[in-house]
Amino acid sequence: MALNAPVLVLKDSLKRESGTKVHHANIQAAKAVADIIRTTLGPRSMLKMLLDASGGIVVTNDGNAILREIDIAHPAAKSMIELSRTQDEEVGDGTTSVIVLAGEMLHVAETFIDKHYHPTVICRAYTKALEDALAVLDKIAMPVDVNDRAAMLGLVKSSIGTKFTGQFGDLIADLAIDATTTAGVDLGQGMREVDIKKYIKVEKVPGGQLEDSRVLKGVMINKDVVAPGKMRRKIVNPRIILLDCPVEYKKGENQTNAELMKEEDWQVLLEMEEEYIKNLCAQILKFKPDLVVTEKGLSDLAIHYLSKAGVSAIRRLRKTDNNRIAKACGAVIVNRPEELQESDVGTGAGLFEVKKIGDEFFTFIVDCKDPKACTVLLRGASKDVLNEVERNLQDAMSVARNILKNPKLLPGGGATELTVSAALKQKSSSVEGVEKWPYEAAALAFEAIPRTLAQNCGLNVIRIMTQLQGKHANGENAWVGIDGRSGDIVDMKERKIWDSYSVKAQTFKTAIEAACMLLRIDDIVSGIKKKQAPGASAPKQPQIEQEGDADNEQMIPE
Repeated sequence: MALNAPVLVLKDSLKRESGTKVHHANIQAAKAVADIIRTTLGPRSMLKMLLDASGGIVVTNDGNAILREIDIAHPAAKSMIELSRTQDEEVGDGTTSVIVLAGEMLHVAETFIDKHYHPTVICRAYTKALEDALAVLDKIAMPVDVNDRAAMLGLVKSSIGTKFTGQFGDLIADLAIDATTTAGVDLGQGMREVDIKKYIKVEKVPGGQLEDSRVLKGVMINKDVVAPGKMRRKIVNPRIILLDCPVEYKKGENQTNAELMKEEDWQVLLEMEEEYIKNLCAQILKFKPDLVVTEKGLSDLAIHYLSKAGVSAIRRLRKTDNNRIAKACGAVIVNRPEELQESDVGTGAGLFEVKKIGDEFFTFIVDCKDPKACTVLLRGASKDVLNEVERNLQDAMSVARNILKNPKLLPGGGATELTVSAALKQKSSSVEGVEKWPYEAAALAFEAIPRTLAQNCGLNVIRIMTQLQGKHANGENAWVGIDGRSGDIVDMKERKIWDSYSVKAQTFKTAIEAACMLLRIDDIVSGIKKKQAPGASAPKQPQIEQEGDADNEQMIPE
């Protein structure tokens, strides 16, 4: 046997890349993703327009919304996208910053990989940098009073100042703060939990102007009363009963056969059904409700009895909506009419009204006394605008929720990152051994955020960055950063540009941990195919196989 005959371990169809080549490919991919959304950071940000497969259009600059829509072939780039998803689920804001930061972290690591540093060394340095960065955050964070409306407004505004609705100023910020303070639940010990998904409903109604949007002190549902002509459409201080059961005769499980011998038996059957429904309605009417809402069906007969008693009814409501009504007016959802009690009747609502907006009827249950759920009514010119506003509102509400949860502030406008960067630079001199250089590089990487801000304002980046670094050099002026609108170097305290503590901390953690994870990949085996029938022609290999490097343009599908 010849000495140099290659030993084939992997099948031919497998493609294996290992070593530095992989590191470079991953870093390139991560940078490509970061570049896609780099321009959407900051108040002077650009919008991206995405066309999805079915021809729908998304126009947005929410980092997460963009990356969600993009199909990506490269595995490393996919994990970058996961980042912004995590960020969005955890804290709701900072989706763009997380990607930009992670991309930058990988970018500075590239030089070390060229110099044959071991990836674990770089990762160790990064984790150390992360710990120190979080310590710095704790040091410069300042507490905020949750009940101080102006401070809260400033905070939420800086979060959505970067968004499309920034031009409507306080409008969205107000909506977000109203909604979250309404739906907040005190857990005691000064902690508040706000369940945005469950108890804050955003209803988008095209038409009207954005200025007409408002937070309702209650709930709004896209339903009309069952018998429009007969039932009252406006009730002041309604007594509301919520049911989770059908108010109709119980049908048999599956096909039920009843054999009747005599004509009269049929009559008896019908009478039994009527009697049953009458009893049901009587049980409900005993409590003198003004409004009965059920998630299931209401038979014609039941409607008749109810409307005769002057009770309005709404049927087939979504479960989530029912929960919201319960939270808003203080009712309890009852599963069987027999079990109704006085305490289950909701009396917290001030007004029940059915209004026609556009061409649909909407039911409003508003002016509640102490609602724990609310609806945000958004109006706007077109669907696209509404979708974008809704995304912005989601972000704004998340920010408000974070502050309620952890009422600490950090400066926005890149000031936090610069402070962290300066502190890490100082500390790097005390780091022992090889880790010193990657540690210093991590410090530099934090500057990506202010740098991007400056870039998006169209400033002379180098000059601005040098000025800022000078200001932050010895760890003083912790609050000096860039005002993203005018591009001036200002004190963030004066301009009221804040960020919430939990968002920043989460951004740093996610970005650095992800960078470490991508750096530790040193082998990519691709092309693991399913076994195929011998006759079948080989499937077209996915595009990524032939590419040694992710640098090619085709990586980003047009």
